Amino acid sequence: MTAAAATTVAFSPVRCDIPASNDGDAVPVVLTRCSRCKLRDLCLPCGLSGRDAERADELVYTRRRVRRGESIYREGDAFVSLFAVWSGVFKTTQLLEDGREQVTGFQMAGEMLGMDGIGPEKHSCSAVALENGEVCVIPYSRLEALGREVHALQQQFHKVMSREIVQEHGVMLLLGTMRAEERLATFLLNLSRRLVARGYSPSEFNLRMTREEIGSYLGLKLETVSRAFSKFQDDGLISVEQKHIRILDIAGLRRRVGQKLEP
Repeated sequence: MTAAAATTVAFSPVRCDIPASNDGDAVPVVLTRCSRCKLRDLCLPCGLSGRDAERADELVYTRRRVRRGESIYREGDAFVSLFAVWSGVFKTTQLLEDGREQVTGFQMAGEMLGMDGIGPEKHSCSAVALENGEVCVIPYSRLEALGREVHALQQQFHKVMSREIVQEHGVMLLLGTMRAEERLATFLLNLSRRLVARGYSPSEFNLRMTREEIGSYLGLKLETVSRAFSKFQDDGLISVEQKHIRILDIAGLRRRVGQKLEP
């Protein structure tokens, strides 16, 4: 293994081994204060300062440990809380009428889960851990009450919701207009940007999702995803070793989707 590979940061910026409880349930952990959290610049309290930042500490009920394969909530469950990802990688899924599972998104540290339940008051999708991780539990009633008192927090929450809407529109555009290689290139570039925002390498990471899950998210068959990965590797754009990805030519990936190069 090269020195660069030895220091590679995984796709999930924060990794942890979570001990199981005797009854098999996830084990809650000590509350972390939002105002002192290392992810505050990526999460809901982003942009808050002074007294407003301190009031944000009232948001989180607890931080919950979640093991790989465990659901935070399931499709159809009553909506009670939002969940801020503190560590690990999660996927959201919906069950199609024919029984197949459709992946609707992948979430990582600093991102929110559960907003699908705000309107209908029940979750329209399931959220499942792709690796051991932790989430901060934010009771929605508490967020509403605090938002009425701290207007900056309410404004920030609206920004988070707007970001979710923009992301959904982006996925619709991805599935509706792009060819298979363009979809995969966009997916890899998106992961790269999200890692950079968290202070990690933009070009080297381990995927926590399977190729089948990537295909479900991108609207592609498993075989198509595998062919696109192989094509990118043959063209010298990426290096693939099982789930370990190295982006060798990020400018080339951008050209595949028609993105302008940064100066």
